[in-house]
Amino acid sequence: MSTVRSLRVEGERPYDIHAGPGLLDDGAALAAQVRGRHVLLVSDANVAPLHAGRVLEALAAQGAPRPRLATLPAGEAAKSLDGFAALLQELAAMGATRDACVFALGGGVVGDLAGFAAACWMRGIDLVQLPTTLLAMVDSSVGGKTAIDLPQGKNLVGAFHSPRAVFADTGTLRTLPDRELRAGLAEVAKYGAIIDAPFLDWLDANAAALLARDDDALADAIARSCAHKAAIVARDPREHGERALLNFGHTFAHAIEAEQGYAGNGALNHGEAVAVGMVLAARLSHALGLAPDTDADRLRRLLERLGLDTRLPAGLDPQALLARTRLDKKATADGLRFVLWDGAGRARIVAGVPDEAVLAVL
Repeated sequence: MSTVRSLRVEGERPYDIHAGPGLLDDGAALAAQVRGRHVLLVSDANVAPLHAGRVLEALAAQGAPRPRLATLPAGEAAKSLDGFAALLQELAAMGATRDACVFALGGGVVGDLAGFAAACWMRGIDLVQLPTTLLAMVDSSVGGKTAIDLPQGKNLVGAFHSPRAVFADTGTLRTLPDRELRAGLAEVAKYGAIIDAPFLDWLDANAAALLARDDDALADAIARSCAHKAAIVARDPREHGERALLNFGHTFAHAIEAEQGYAGNGALNHGEAVAVGMVLAARLSHALGLAPDTDADRLRRLLERLGLDTRLPAGLDPQALLARTRLDKKATADGLRFVLWDGAGRARIVAGVPDEAVLAVL
């Protein structure tokens, strides 16, 4: 029988992460997060029909306040100023007080948008993350970063707002499209790339079980990934230093996403873009003399074994992608900064990366 894995995220506002099957049906654990009488359950048009009823029933069985359900359009386009305003209107309509609670049921878009609304309503109300994608379980639901996109770039408007708890129900991954599962595995592999080289070997050995959605393999991968992220976040909660390592591959990925219009019309989704971005970052590391090319090849082969394409999509202009990297949050007045590596498991931040080197890799 599968066992729930739990771990503590320390810091200014400590909270617990739980990973395993059946967590959305644990009404006692969910209701324990509610302090007041106003609850907003935020989901999207894909996830709400599948899982919102379970959450509502679990809370009702405990006598918790019945949540108001806000269902967003599915997709990255919802993570906008309009989407943010819509959630604030929902909170206003229900007369949400400072002890209100927002449950974010969905992937990274729902978690980021609902989290930002919770961060801003009355300068911060309670948030519970209920991630239903692997990507959200190991990345966006952990660490308290919330944000929305602008046409000029991804996650440019946001706030740090830690949740009260995270419940990653691995059972929800059975309804996740194969493409989205593989995208989440890219972020899982990132933790091996930046801090835990043996984890790359574990992923290679367990690739088949992960792709088959084995609860134990998934819970292990989620717990190990979250433990790494939690430790980094505890040491650097506001991304002033080490936490930036979590963005390995993301400078390239965000540029690709923005240039393609955020997963519309056949474009890469976030995890797919991260897979490409990590390989580009590894190749840039080799080009700058930091790491052997064999490590880049090893990472590429693992990602491909996990079902991910590692090639830059055709038709993207390298000059346009370079311009996008200048809007990245790690860029400074001194020029481009990238998270690169000295080899598998040894990431670091490198400032002053020459434009020519980036263009050559692209």
